[in-house]
Amino acid sequence: MPSIDHHGAHLYYEEHGSGFPILTFAPAGLRSVIAVWGQPMAPINPIAEFADKYRVIVMDQRNAGGQSRAPITAQDGWDDYTADHLAVLDHLRIDKCHLYGQCIGGTFIMNMLKHHPERVQAAVLAQPIGRVGPFKPEWNANFKGWTETLSNRPEATPQVLDAFYRNLYAPGFVYCCDREFAKTVKTPCLVLAGNDEAHPWAISEELSKLVPGCEFIAEWKTEPALTTAKAKVKEFLARHTPARS
Repeated sequence: MPSIDHHGAHLYYEEHGSGFPILTFAPAGLRSVIAVWGQPMAPINPIAEFADKYRVIVMDQRNAGGQSRAPITAQDGWDDYTADHLAVLDHLRIDKCHLYGQCIGGTFIMNMLKHHPERVQAAVLAQPIGRVGPFKPEWNANFKGWTETLSNRPEATPQVLDAFYRNLYAPGFVYCCDREFAKTVKTPCLVLAGNDEAHPWAISEELSKLVPGCEFIAEWKTEPALTTAKAKVKEFLARHTPARS
């Protein structure tokens, strides 16, 4: 099985198709695993939609209930996930790729752009997560549900989990970065709007306005808008894919 070991983490990934690489991040919050692609919550399945022309890389995020696992500590945060993503790219000898992420994948993308923009050719953020209003210290439903999946993890004490929760969600806007950073992004980006509490419309709309030159799709999750959105995403990726030498 394709996997790598990296700084105490065991990371499982898969590759589908060939061509310019696209690293993808599935929705479902901290339960982001390959199996989510193709489920109703993911109307655009990158394996089905892109593997005919691209090298599509999908992966189980650490401790998400799939085949990737890592120690859980009070210091964990967005940078640990980004280190995992870089480790997969380095292992596959990929210097630069497109990114496609839904839900939590939007924040994974923004953190990669924050720390390693040179690795990203273009990015598609589908219903990115973010916070509107003040931070609520009570665990949100997704995080609470994730903690209930942890078994035989003695290091995951309530204190450690609460620190992890705050590391992830106490910062505002899209969690890993602020609005001032979004204004500095130079990577071509496309945002597909969110429309619920976990993926607020206001976050998608504001992010699309802050990132210079960002493109925006307001409707995409159901037909007939879904077919149109798929075509626009493919056109966006094709437009920003380097010509083969």
